[in-house]
Amino acid sequence: MKMPCEKADGGDTRAPASARTGHWHGWLRHATTAAFILAVSILLYFLLKDVQWLEVTTALQNYAPLTLAMGIGIAACSYFVFSSYDLVGRHYTRHGLGIRYVLPLAFVCYAFNLNFGAWVGGLALRYRLYSRFGLSMSTVTTILAMSLLTNWLGYMLVAGGLFSLGLLELPDSWWIDSGQLRWVGVLLLVLALPYFLLCACAKRRDYSWRQHSITLPSLQLAAAQALLGVTNWGLMAWLIYLLLPDGVGYPTVLATLMVSSIAGAITHIPGGIGVFEAIFLGLLQGRYSTGELLAALIAYRGIYFLLPLAIAAVTYLLLEKKAAILRKAPDSDSSVAVPLARENQ
Repeated sequence: MKMPCEKADGGDTRAPASARTGHWHGWLRHATTAAFILAVSILLYFLLKDVQWLEVTTALQNYAPLTLAMGIGIAACSYFVFSSYDLVGRHYTRHGLGIRYVLPLAFVCYAFNLNFGAWVGGLALRYRLYSRFGLSMSTVTTILAMSLLTNWLGYMLVAGGLFSLGLLELPDSWWIDSGQLRWVGVLLLVLALPYFLLCACAKRRDYSWRQHSITLPSLQLAAAQALLGVTNWGLMAWLIYLLLPDGVGYPTVLATLMVSSIAGAITHIPGGIGVFEAIFLGLLQGRYSTGELLAALIAYRGIYFLLPLAIAAVTYLLLEKKAAILRKAPDSDSSVAVPLARENQ
C-alpha cells in the first residue's frame, strides 16, 4: 500500500525545501504588507475624521503665486537631479545615447514611476524607451540598477545621518521609540559604508555571479551617486518645507520624509498615496493644524506628482515619435550613436 506522500516507485512527492521556504517567505511578505496597509489606513482614518475641509481649502487658496512659482522651480531642480541618475548609468555602461535623449527619457520614467509605481515607470517605460533608441536589454538593466543604487545610497546617507543624530522625535504611541530610531540610523550608515570602501580599495574590480558580471565603479562615480542622491532627497523635503507654515525646522521635515518614503516602499502603493499623508500627519500633529498640514501635502502632490506627470505624458509621445524617425533613418542624427556593436565592445 502506497503512502499518500509517495510516488508509485516510492519517490517522495513533497516539494523541495527551498520551494516550501520560498512559499512561506512570500506569504509572510504579503501578510506583513497587508497588515502595514491596514494599520496605516486605520491611522489615516482617525487623523482625518475630524478634518475641517474648509480650512484645507482656505489654506490652499492662500498660497502666494511666488511661493507656488518657487515650489515649481524646486520640483524642476529635483527632477533634473533625479533624471541625472541615468547619466550615472550612461557613464558606467558607456552607451552612446546622447544626453539630450537620456534626460527627457529619464524624466518621463521617474514621473510615471512616482505616480504609478516602479513596475510602470521604473521598469516597463524604461525598457520600452531605451530599447526604442537601440540599447540592449542588459544595458538597460544596468542603467536601472545604477539608478536604484544612487537613489537608495542617498537615502541611507540622509536618513542615517538624521536618525542617528536624533533629529526626529517620535510619538510615544509608535512601535519604535527615538532611541531605537537612532540605532536604525547608525545601521543605515554602516550599510552604506562598504560600497565606498569597495569602490576605493578593492584590488579586484570584476565579479561574476551566475550569468551576471559586475564591475565596481570608481570612487569618483560612487561619490557622484552619493551627491546626486542626497541632493534629490534634500530638494524634495525643501519643497514640502516651503509649503508648510512656520512650525518645525527643515531637518524635521526631511527626517519625516525619510520615514514616509520607506513606509511607501514597504506597502508598494503607487505614489505612497495615503501612507505619505498618514506618516506626516502622525509625526507632525500638534506642530500644525490638520487642515494646514493636509493643504501643504495636497499642494506638494500637485506640484511634485501631477504637474510633472502631465508634462511627462507629452514628452513620452515626443520621444516615441523621435525614436520612430531615427529607426527609419538611423544615420540622420549622429548624436544618437546607438550601434549595438559599440555596446558590446
